[in-house]
Amino acid sequence: MGLSDIAEGIEVTTEQRDRGVPTVDDTDRGLRSRLEPYADELPCTPAAAATVVESHTAGTSVGDSAREAGVAPMTAAKTLHRCGVAGITPLAPTARRVLRDWLAGELSRADALELTGASEAEFALASYVETHDPVPELEEAVEGALSPGDSASVTKRDQLAETMSSVGDLR
Repeated sequence: MGLSDIAEGIEVTTEQRDRGVPTVDDTDRGLRSRLEPYADELPCTPAAAATVVESHTAGTSVGDSAREAGVAPMTAAKTLHRCGVAGITPLAPTARRVLRDWLAGELSRADALELTGASEAEFALASYVETHDPVPELEEAVEGALSPGDSASVTKRDQLAETMSSVGDLR
C-alpha cells in the first residue's frame, strides 16, 4: 500500500486561517534598559552590567570586560553569574564539594582553602557562586545577548572556522 492509496478519499472541507507566529520581542530595547528593573539584584550598575555582558558574549575575557565596564574583575564575574552565564565558577566539581562542606560548617576555612587549591580570589568567587543563584529575570533580560545565534557568536565562530573540524574529518 502506497502513500497515494492511504490518502485516497481525503478531502479538505474547511480552510485554516493563517494567524502568523506569535512572538514577544523585547530586543528593540537596549540591554541596559532591560536590566534596569533588576538593578537591586546586580552587583554593579545596569549600565556596567550591560557592558560586561555584551563584551563577554563578544568573546572578551572577564577581566577585559570588567576593564571596559569600569568595574573590578570579581564584580564582572559576579554579574555574569547572576545573569545566568555558565562556567563562571573557578573550581572543579571536587573542589566545589569541599567548598560546600565549608559552607555547611563541616570544614574550617583554612582546610577548605588548602584542599581546593584555590587562591583567595578564586575561593571568594566560588563562595559567591555557591551562595547566590542566577536570577531568572536577569537571565531573561540577557537571553538575546547570550543566544548562540547572535551576531557576536557568529562572528567568533567564523573567526575560528579554520580551527574546527567537522564530522567528515573523523574518517
